[in-house]
Amino acid sequence: MTGGPTTAAFEEAAARTRMIALLPCGDVDEMATFWTALGLELTYRQLRPYPVVALARGGIALQYYGMPDWDPDASHSTCVLVVPDTEPVYDAFAAGLRALHGRLPVSGAPRVTRPRKRANNAGLSGFSVVDPAGNWVRVSRAPDDATQFTVGEGGTMTWESGGGGPLARATENAVVVADSKGDVPQARKLLSGAVRRARAGATVPPSVELAPALAYLVELCVRDGDRAAADAACAELEELAGTTTRADERDAVEAALTEARATLRDT
Repeated sequence: MTGGPTTAAFEEAAARTRMIALLPCGDVDEMATFWTALGLELTYRQLRPYPVVALARGGIALQYYGMPDWDPDASHSTCVLVVPDTEPVYDAFAAGLRALHGRLPVSGAPRVTRPRKRANNAGLSGFSVVDPAGNWVRVSRAPDDATQFTVGEGGTMTWESGGGGPLARATENAVVVADSKGDVPQARKLLSGAVRRARAGATVPPSVELAPALAYLVELCVRDGDRAAADAACAELEELAGTTTRADERDAVEAALTEARATLRDT
């Protein structure tokens, strides 16, 4: 699909244009404190005729405007940061959150999700920061080229699965439901059911699929406010670590266990 007619002057202006996210909040100074702790710099502040703050670092630019009686739970605002690599950005944001709150919040507002490959995002890694005002700042790795994003049947994005069996696909689905749609209870229900069916089946699920599923289930239970269920899922993962012998599977289990323990430690 092509747009309307353009001029050379418009094309030149568009090529040199920079778009900045403008998000609502109840307290602009709270946003300034939050994002400067995460590594951004305050570049502008005004209180009249209406409150606004601007924050930036490199190509990251956010602005907030104040709204009286703003309800973070009612927020549906979002924006996307496209970055070359999600890991260093996540590490910087996570360090700032720990410094600000003494832990890594994964529920409530603010909170952060861990970088994970998302099948509905061409298999690219992504994570989200939900700021104190309830706005979702979604961070995605840039595609290698524009052809990595294709439109499938019905105008939807082509699903890029990482492969694997039913449990691996269920984990992919849960990531999309919880981290893209924000429906943590439904994602937890989906994944816990898949884990239960996999463990009850005639064939033992491969550890390289079961371990990441259990680690993500720990996180979902924490985000859903059920610490007891999170501890139980972590105990299953510890039991799996004690019975896994193959080197390639043991590495996957240990990585998942490290992630699950970090999630519990930060809550």
